[in-house]
Amino acid sequence: MDFAYDARTEELRGRLLAFMDEHVYPAEAVAHEQRALLDSPWDTPAVVAELKAEARRQGLWNLFLPDAAYGAGLTNLQYAPLAEITGRSPQLAPTALNCAAPDTGNMELLFQFATEQQKKQWLEPLLAGEIRSAFAMTEPEVASSDATNIETRIERSADGSEYVVTGRKWYISGAMNPDCKVFIVMGKTDPDGDDVRRQQSMILVPRDTPGVEIRRAMQVYGYEDHSHGGHAEVVFDGVRVPAANLVGEEGGGFAIAQARLGPGRIHHCMRLIGMAERAVELMCRRAVARTAFGKPLAQQGVVQNWIADARVTVEQLRLLVLKTAWLMDTAGNRGAHTEIQAIKIATPRAVLGIIDDAVQLYGAGGVSQDYPLAELWAAARTLRLADGPDEVHQRSLARRELKKYV
Repeated sequence: MDFAYDARTEELRGRLLAFMDEHVYPAEAVAHEQRALLDSPWDTPAVVAELKAEARRQGLWNLFLPDAAYGAGLTNLQYAPLAEITGRSPQLAPTALNCAAPDTGNMELLFQFATEQQKKQWLEPLLAGEIRSAFAMTEPEVASSDATNIETRIERSADGSEYVVTGRKWYISGAMNPDCKVFIVMGKTDPDGDDVRRQQSMILVPRDTPGVEIRRAMQVYGYEDHSHGGHAEVVFDGVRVPAANLVGEEGGGFAIAQARLGPGRIHHCMRLIGMAERAVELMCRRAVARTAFGKPLAQQGVVQNWIADARVTVEQLRLLVLKTAWLMDTAGNRGAHTEIQAIKIATPRAVLGIIDDAVQLYGAGGVSQDYPLAELWAAARTLRLADGPDEVHQRSLARRELKKYV
């Protein structure tokens, strides 16, 4: 692979870096102040709409979607350094560019599997940034890291015109945002089927459908996580939707989920590298500005070790993520399966360590609301669970390695 960014990527990087300096970073404090004055903690601060309008005006919009008819037409390799930049301000930048989870994964899912009517009703408003969405898969009563455990039922009505959805989900990202208008729900249409990977299906459930109850907001290490529109516990109590709301075919839910999660995993890792870069920058600024025991922290050996190790780690992670993006472009998601799992294991864990060192360097300030480090730490720690915990990916990756020798 060529390690140099192509001309289009460099041009977009330049524009995006300027956008971050001129608009996003100054808006961080403004968003915090505006959110404190909102009637509901889930309402969107006005500055976010301003950022979205400016990003769209500058053509920094829907960069994640590779199809030029719907998105920017970038490859994964081209998008990687751009997603990394947005990761430096994860609460604002991805949303400003309409590149925030869970909407990105949901838009990719709809683009690949939705009917033309479903695309018109849901994908087009999502691409325009007019609405937001949620992906309802995880459940509190089962080990959802094994998707075959999902207990939510999607049952066909007697006359075949509707599906009835019954179940309880939690940590449903985006569900607390009042702009969230639709859930993509995973449940079982054939719970007794012989093939456990053909029991599940996906269905579109409008948020305002009778029987949909947003029971409570779920915190993440004490944070509300506004960047994703919050996380919610959601109950579907005999929710009836038209049969036409099924995504793909009955029994196709497991395969659709895997198709959605591959790009989602690499996008998280791209942004994590940006989070690490923000932490390194903050470490360096603190180290040269702060004095302890008669000399700047930058002259303390342990601090120098933290910074050096962080730079080495970031460079290693970036190369592995870029290789994975290149493989996804050239060999497809299946051809990059090992690398996708490798980055999902390595990146959150390593970035968490970098941010933790930065917190240590800032002392009490590192765990406070005055700096972004505590929130970055919580986000990185959560990503060791999101889209599959480390151990699930390690198990699968080990099996693939061992198969070569059996």
